[in-house]
Amino acid sequence: MLAAFTFNTAENLPIGLLELISESLRVSVSAVGLLVTGYGVTVAVASLPLAHVMRALPRRHVLTGLLAALVVSSLVAALATSYWVLLFARLLTALAQALFWAVMGPVAVGLFAPEVRGRVVGALSVAGSLALVLGVPGGTWLGRQNGWPVPVALLAVLGLVSLMTIAVLLPTSRPEEEPAAYGTSPDARRFGIVLAAGTLSATGAFAGYTYIVKFLGDVSGFSPSAVSALFVGFGVACLAGVSITGALLDRFPQAMLTTAVVTQAVGMLGLYAVGSDPVAAVVFLVMMGGALGPVFMTTQNAMLHCAPSRTDLALAANSGLYNAGIAAGAALGGLILPLADVRGTFLAGGLLTAAACVVLLGGQLLRSGLESVE
Repeated sequence: MLAAFTFNTAENLPIGLLELISESLRVSVSAVGLLVTGYGVTVAVASLPLAHVMRALPRRHVLTGLLAALVVSSLVAALATSYWVLLFARLLTALAQALFWAVMGPVAVGLFAPEVRGRVVGALSVAGSLALVLGVPGGTWLGRQNGWPVPVALLAVLGLVSLMTIAVLLPTSRPEEEPAAYGTSPDARRFGIVLAAGTLSATGAFAGYTYIVKFLGDVSGFSPSAVSALFVGFGVACLAGVSITGALLDRFPQAMLTTAVVTQAVGMLGLYAVGSDPVAAVVFLVMMGGALGPVFMTTQNAMLHCAPSRTDLALAANSGLYNAGIAAGAALGGLILPLADVRGTFLAGGLLTAAACVVLLGGQLLRSGLESVE
């Protein structure tokens, strides 16, 4: 959980430090923004290839290596005096994170009985969500007080604690002998449906979420200070969503996935339709925030069940496509923004998420039809 918190904080921390890094390294804010975009693209591209290359190595060795890469890259980033050194360090961290989620999922759930594995996925997701609620805001505050390298160096400390704990305590075994190495109910059709729905949901979410600050200011009419508070509220809603979903995931795995996607669609379309009303905007913003974390969490949990072969490869594919969806969504929103107002990004995002709902519903109907024929 600490490793998940640290990786997610590392991924998103530059968002809160954009201006500080820009001034320190004398580059544009948009160039610093590439530290986040490039990170996501690297995770999207590298997840599955790295999982395939590392598939035969014991998981304890892989995780300690990934955390060592996080420690080293964070220290290099904290000491960077040029933009290109910082970008290199960020891409090294991204390569480590690309494999981290694929490996950590099966390792963590494999330590517990199958009937409580949903709660384990929930615990990891809560830790990841805390990065947005505590890690990034706390790192931003620390950076403004002491300079941006300080919170970046602190990530190295947290990574080192995680590394030592896993290196000492995690059992060593061959990957194929891990208790959660293979899906509990292999189903190639379900696997494809979940991947498609998750990718559509991610693309839709980030088509709007990337421009949420502009939306709340321009459309809903909130002041900059109120927007900052709402941004924190969005993170709290995300944390609440993964906490509630995690408690129910073992009993209703498919229903929780569908509920998360439907909630996201309603939240985004609601913001588009009535987001100019401040009260309505807050309600639908909370719905969207409460669904954003659970969508990825429930697709990851589904991979542990329906993976047609190794779960680490399935999780890598899911993580890679989700991050590809994030990049595509941000790019789509950027294309829509000059053509329509910022409300258009939420309309597009809501429709894409609704398409994900259709994919899930179609998959359920197809499955019911096949079962009735059999």
